[in-house]
Amino acid sequence: MSSSTTAPSARPALTQSRLGTWFDHHVYSLVASFGRMLRKPWATALTIGVMAVAITLPLGLWAALNNVERFTGTVQQSRQISLFLKSDVTVERARALAEQLRARADVADVELRTPEQGMEELRRNSGLGDAISAVDGNPLPSLLIVSPKGDETTLAQSLGTVPEVDVVQHDAAWRQRLDNWLRFGVRLAWVLAALLSLGALLVVGNTVRLDIQSRRDEIAVLQQLGATDGFIRRPFLYLGACYGLVAGALGLALLTAADHALRAPLMELARSYGSQFTLQGFDLPQAVAIVTASGILGWLGAGLVTGHYLRQTRPIT
Repeated sequence: MSSSTTAPSARPALTQSRLGTWFDHHVYSLVASFGRMLRKPWATALTIGVMAVAITLPLGLWAALNNVERFTGTVQQSRQISLFLKSDVTVERARALAEQLRARADVADVELRTPEQGMEELRRNSGLGDAISAVDGNPLPSLLIVSPKGDETTLAQSLGTVPEVDVVQHDAAWRQRLDNWLRFGVRLAWVLAALLSLGALLVVGNTVRLDIQSRRDEIAVLQQLGATDGFIRRPFLYLGACYGLVAGALGLALLTAADHALRAPLMELARSYGSQFTLQGFDLPQAVAIVTASGILGWLGAGLVTGHYLRQTRPIT
């Protein structure tokens, strides 16, 4: 009777003991990995430095593309279509035409500039206020500035058929070239990110391989004693993850330093052109995701090298 009551109570205790052992080994592997890194400061610094540079370059491209994307939002005027109405079109008719265009599905917004507004802007910006004031009457037509929703080229061609429109002004070629450059930049960033990530993977793998070679006698003894591949692989996985995490944090620090170094002169340059554009770095969720991805990259590099070594040295039973 006592044996039957003792057996069920022993099972949870055994399970708890196994979980405790498993957890203790994970903690030991993590702490030991940091210890191995600290025992070889120069080799560790070299590995982390190479990884950080390999990580920083695609991150820098990513940040640059994000800022270029923000900048393209500030050059929305390059997509706008200017409609110069005929001189006999009254302001009331121009307002009615603007309301008709706003109702179109391919039009986001329409801004009306009356001849009086155009003359005032010309007088204010041209520096020829006295000469313009001497002109009798107002020869300027009404102007409609149309912001498209979709393809501006097709919309410009369609608006050119409106009877009240005299001239359609739209630089489609410039916008198309800008879009092509942006698409090329995105593709280039992905290609370089893949290549440099592969380089970081190889750096971690080579470092872990050297650590495996220095401990091959210890690994052979563990294999003879029946240790599983997971048990043997675990410290090296944590070692690779530690390299990746520290390298990711260092890469973010380098990008932050570059951002601070470039922000002030870029603001001065943008201000000279009348723009308030500033560089935007990574926010906290993005920074956490970058460091985590870097750690996973180091984990994968260590896992590939360790798995290959254990498959070659597994004892034959």
